[in-house]
Amino acid sequence: MSGGTIEAANTVSEYGKIEFEITSDCSIFTDVPKKSVSWMSHTDYVSKVGDGFEIVARTKNCPSAAMCDRRRRLYGVQFHPEVTHTEYGSKIIRNFLFEVCKCAGDWNMSDFASETIEKLRDRLAGKTVLLGLSGGVDSTVAAVLLHKAVGDRLTCVFVDNGMLRKNEGDIVERTLKERFDMSIVRANAGDRFLSALKGVVDPQEKRRIIGDVFIRVFEDVARPLGHINVFAQGTIYPDVIESGKGDADQIKVHHNKALPDVMDFDEVVEPLADLFKDEVRRVGLELGIPREIVCRQPFPGPGLGVRVIGEVTKDKLDKLREADAIFRKELENAGLDLLPSQYFAVLTDTLTVGVQGDARVYADVVALRAVDTDDFMTADFSRIPLDLLGRVSSRIMNEVKGLSRVVYDITSKPPATVEWE
Repeated sequence: MSGGTIEAANTVSEYGKIEFEITSDCSIFTDVPKKSVSWMSHTDYVSKVGDGFEIVARTKNCPSAAMCDRRRRLYGVQFHPEVTHTEYGSKIIRNFLFEVCKCAGDWNMSDFASETIEKLRDRLAGKTVLLGLSGGVDSTVAAVLLHKAVGDRLTCVFVDNGMLRKNEGDIVERTLKERFDMSIVRANAGDRFLSALKGVVDPQEKRRIIGDVFIRVFEDVARPLGHINVFAQGTIYPDVIESGKGDADQIKVHHNKALPDVMDFDEVVEPLADLFKDEVRRVGLELGIPREIVCRQPFPGPGLGVRVIGEVTKDKLDKLREADAIFRKELENAGLDLLPSQYFAVLTDTLTVGVQGDARVYADVVALRAVDTDDFMTADFSRIPLDLLGRVSSRIMNEVKGLSRVVYDITSKPPATVEWE
């Protein structure tokens, strides 16, 4: 519209932490140092700004890291100020909201909780609700919101897909029943999921199948309960974005965004679909959910099914469950359980040679993954002390059979994602 030009960065793309330099005074950079760290993720750049715009920041490889049209009060940045890893990102956003747009800033998470409960109460008046409960933070917060809105018209279905972490099924069922007095139906469907996944190696297809079986199980559980009007789930905003929204590319299919075309419910409710993970946690605390539950390690809806690379089998799941439990326990013992935002093990689809008991082995490789992030849209790998990683590796190799080595993933998001699949 303004006559600018976008070109592909044919020589160097920028991913992750990149230093940028402010080259001209601009309202959004008030009280921001001339040089600081930004978080980039792009293969294109603005090679020529449009009429009325001027460049106000740059990086070594991007001549137009930020631009503005002072007369029309239009601003654009190439980097991501909304993520933690942009050093002064919050300040830049605050400048835009409060200095440029003159916003009031009088909204908070308690407002979201109370307003959402009231909206749900009105929308779901007289309706019965079936919630897909994974036991993770998102679905737990969604369950409490809905329970406060509709009371005993909510039934939570906890599907044990056979791909949960060690002892997780029992912990989830006991905790939610005792603490929240909700109606919970547990469906043990591990064999059904493994049967549907037999021979499947493509990660998108695995997610689609897991999502489909989830819904089919929910429908089976719902039929004896009579007509259920509403299906609810704990979808959050990164799920929506990464599954493809509008013209955006699809990064991966989230099981809770891969709903079948035909469902036995009148409508779907996703009360957290506009929130990021850190915001969901804050809502959970506002609702009075205990911190130890709200701050639980994130866990993907498809479970270990997307942490077993390639075909999912019971033997692979058992190996991964043990390795993952050791990794998480050692971090907890070291007092690091609240430092990485997410940490877990992955069973790779790679065999390597090893030596065990003076004998040659050719066995599986386990990868350890730990990241620091607030919103899970971007993430940096965690700098776990090497001696701790060594202790984890030693325990895994000594206690879990059928493995040849342990590796640590030091890739940020982007260019990688947090999960391997």
